[in-house]
Amino acid sequence: MTRAGSGRPGQDTAGALHRWILSLVAVMLAVLTAGAPLATAEPTGSGSGESTGPKFLKLSLDSVTPTAITSTSDPYFVVSGTVTNIGDRQVDDVSVRIQRAGAVTSPSGLRSALRLDQINYDVTGEFQDVADRLTPGQRKQFSLTVALHSATELPSGISALDITAPGIYPLLLNVNGEPAYGGQARLDDARFLLPVLGIPLTTADPRKHEAPPPVPAVPDAPPVATTMLWPLADRPRLVAGKPGTVEGEALLTDDDLAASLTQGGRLDQLLSALETALKPDGGGDENLNASLCLAVDPDLLLTVSDMTDGYRVLASPSDPDGSTRAGTGEHAAKAWLDRLKSLAPTMCVVALPFAQVDPEALAATGDLTLSDRALNAPADLIDQLLSVKSVRGVALPDAGSIDNEGAELLAHHGYSAAVLADNAVTPSDGRTNISSAKNPGTPIDSVSPDLVRLGGLTLPVPGGGEPAPGAPELHAATFDIWSATALAAVGSHPPTPPFTPDKVRYDLTNDSRAARLQDALGAVAWTALNPQPDRPRSALLMPPQQWGPNRDEATALLGQLDQMYRANLAAPRSLTELLAQQADPQPYDLDYLPTAAAEAVPDHFVEPVREQAHDITELMSALVEQPQQELGPRTFLTPLRDDLIRALTMSDRRAGSALADTNAQRRVEQTTRTVDDLFHSVTVLPPGGVYTLASEQSPLLLVARNDLPVAVRIKFRIDAPAETNITDIGEQVLPAKGTRSFQIPTEVSDSRNLVIPIALTTPDGVPLGNAVSVSVRSNAYGRVLAIITASVGALLLLLVARRLWHRFRGQSDPADEEFDSETRRRVNRFRRARKRELRDKEAR
Repeated sequence: MTRAGSGRPGQDTAGALHRWILSLVAVMLAVLTAGAPLATAEPTGSGSGESTGPKFLKLSLDSVTPTAITSTSDPYFVVSGTVTNIGDRQVDDVSVRIQRAGAVTSPSGLRSALRLDQINYDVTGEFQDVADRLTPGQRKQFSLTVALHSATELPSGISALDITAPGIYPLLLNVNGEPAYGGQARLDDARFLLPVLGIPLTTADPRKHEAPPPVPAVPDAPPVATTMLWPLADRPRLVAGKPGTVEGEALLTDDDLAASLTQGGRLDQLLSALETALKPDGGGDENLNASLCLAVDPDLLLTVSDMTDGYRVLASPSDPDGSTRAGTGEHAAKAWLDRLKSLAPTMCVVALPFAQVDPEALAATGDLTLSDRALNAPADLIDQLLSVKSVRGVALPDAGSIDNEGAELLAHHGYSAAVLADNAVTPSDGRTNISSAKNPGTPIDSVSPDLVRLGGLTLPVPGGGEPAPGAPELHAATFDIWSATALAAVGSHPPTPPFTPDKVRYDLTNDSRAARLQDALGAVAWTALNPQPDRPRSALLMPPQQWGPNRDEATALLGQLDQMYRANLAAPRSLTELLAQQADPQPYDLDYLPTAAAEAVPDHFVEPVREQAHDITELMSALVEQPQQELGPRTFLTPLRDDLIRALTMSDRRAGSALADTNAQRRVEQTTRTVDDLFHSVTVLPPGGVYTLASEQSPLLLVARNDLPVAVRIKFRIDAPAETNITDIGEQVLPAKGTRSFQIPTEVSDSRNLVIPIALTTPDGVPLGNAVSVSVRSNAYGRVLAIITASVGALLLLLVARRLWHRFRGQSDPADEEFDSETRRRVNRFRRARKRELRDKEAR
């Protein structure tokens, strides 16, 4: 069987001509009957771009054993893979071989070497048969045993790759086959990196040539000071718009977090790998413990903590107001949290930004209270929930890149350092820096120091004025983008980080998980094996915050770190040691990467978040902490602030879908609706009918109701008409979940029906509830009574003056004369009547 690219001698001319004629006839028949095209020899692997022809086979790497070669390893390693027929026709004579390119000599080569054409993999092994025939949909596994070098005579079927020195070697698996209606061709390949930390010793056969002397595993350079962050984070899961309660159950959008915490889930396996390596009960690896730092999202811890008390899940994540069901992860959450509480006190712990918030969007809101919750509260939450003392003053932005506004926000909240990609800062004096994703001409292998001082920022100065010598500065702890890119590709749903240069980006799903793991192992070890005069002998390993390796992959990475420590290729360095070292005195400028800016939270979310954060602050200032009250104002309103922070999360923003925007919009809308409802939960009750005052100075009786579970301070806003004078009774307190009556001193100078608008506000004048209009009627006569009283009084005064005038002059008042004559007539009539009565009596 002749294989493409095998280098084997062909058959005789007549046989070749015979095969050519048969192939031509078959092709012509296929074109006439089905129009099927010829098979092409271009693979569809990660390195060669998209194939222009049909795809027949898919080659996947399953495992490499061991994953890294050391001086104590066997001189052989085993490569296992699977070949799958993904086409619509059978493929005959399927065979594979392994090929090798030269060792990676630059950090960018860790990615670019995986895109080289197969001709650059010039050290080749022998083809080995996999299957005589693969029908559509059929798959076949295979294993290749490969020798590092041919120091001794090799057994049959084993290829040698001529590796005689430590290094990171790009390998390629090449699969050949003969599709129906086509000829023998290279149908696919799989590329990966093989870390060779040392060359194993071999026992030479005395009858053969002597084995080459072993190559020292440790290069002539100090070991690499290595620090690695181990992130535990998840996308926000709590349903927005739910204020804090005392005993209420948490409500989650879905139950995926339960699966992640359960045995075999993503977060369970990340924690299990650490437990296995560090052994919190004693006996763990001290070097690993000294170099690892657990980076935890406090939002994840809050959610898991809520799950331990029982929780509910939306029946439909897209319907926050719909039906719910009981969550299934209560016990898994408790077990996982207990394990984390046991492990965390034994190692370094640092807090991630709350819910992986975007610092730029947070800075744009301009809300200091919201920023304080997102940036300063996380460390306190971590310490409280895990009973640890976390590392303070260092920020870990999800994108690995920030702009000046984001940096100034961090500095104003007490941060002294931010962990950034080494291409996210540039020397202020114009020196060459590591590759810039937006400057294709910039060399891609220069690097920033471990810790640099950021210039060009407006930093806070204690007491104001000019910064004094030795004043606090904001530093950037830089991590290597090549190892970070490779680490991000490990596990399920691999993202391409924003700091990865465009020229080495490709579709990671073309590579198997095993291949991506090998690439990460190679990237982690490259600096240790390749000392560079312009590169520091140090490494900060930074996986993505929602990292997805399984336990075996995570264990392999930790195991390689341990091997590097044991081989003196690396030395553990804690995060605090990294942050405490002397920074480069030359200032650096921030270079906000274009990809990071494109993946940031859109600007249209900033304004509604700012408005709602302001409203929450206004309401918080009106709420009252009371001893007899179970729920405090902060506990009640902080979950709503958290919802606004979650709306600004970077989670899912590299998924290439609208899911992140949809979730953010939903959170803002739900929080807005809830905040509006809270403001309307405090109101004055409208009295029924017309309110009648008993007198013109009778008080106005009003009732206010507070439906909030927290006491609130209020003021009455009464737009009194001109006919009334209503006294301001000042600030009052409404009890939680209760009503209270108020007597408002009122003076009304009109007996007409008056309409008085009445509303409640906070002490700062923010409206509460709905305004009501009270109809008031007073029993006072008002102006008419005053006129009558004045007229009668004037008449009495006039009459008295007239009488006095006549008396002073000795004259009788004419009114008195008329009165006196009438009186005499009456007296005379009375006397005559009396005389008649007496005569009649005497006559009898």
